[in-house]
Amino acid sequence: MAGLTERIGIFGGTFDPPHLGHLILAAEAFDQLKLTRLYWVLTPDPPHKRAQRLTPIEIRLRLVKAAIRNNESFNFSRVDMNRPGPHFTLDTVNIIKEQHKSAEILYLIGGDSLHDFPNWYKPKQLLDSLSGLGVMRRPGDQVNLELIEKALPGISSKVIFIDAPLLEISSHEIRNRILWGKPFRYYLPNSVYRLIEKNNFYVEDLPNK
Repeated sequence: MAGLTERIGIFGGTFDPPHLGHLILAAEAFDQLKLTRLYWVLTPDPPHKRAQRLTPIEIRLRLVKAAIRNNESFNFSRVDMNRPGPHFTLDTVNIIKEQHKSAEILYLIGGDSLHDFPNWYKPKQLLDSLSGLGVMRRPGDQVNLELIEKALPGISSKVIFIDAPLLEISSHEIRNRILWGKPFRYYLPNSVYRLIEKNNFYVEDLPNK
């Protein structure tokens, strides 16, 4: 597709573990934002989760790669794994922009994160570095863009809402289900489920949240 600007999405998270909700959101974002590539960025040391115990990065890496390996639209990026933490979104975006100098960069966040975006690390610089913010809204979300715009002028023009049948699935709930012996198979892609079962991941030492 010569002459067309590459349009790259960044989907960051701890993915502990990656589940069907993550995959549905990623697929909808890829389609609705008209992306040419979607990077899954596994974050080892997110600043807002420093008090939380996370599953070792090597395990989460295996699970994410298993989750996305059969979708050629999805790519895995080690951008946060290849540098020491804490891992701020601005740094992640700037590194990917340096790797793809002519590309448009869009960052995916949830509706709850949109409200908090003005409190992120250097939010104005981050906003200026992006071509768009793909916002994945939960059913019933009340987003007051006017209020957010007052806190961070210019953000309204960057927001693109993504409509998706969001499933009420959380990684925290899945970890609890595994630990307590409850059904969890159908919350996960088969490749992730098989890895967890084979290696007894999450059976002991449950993270706090």
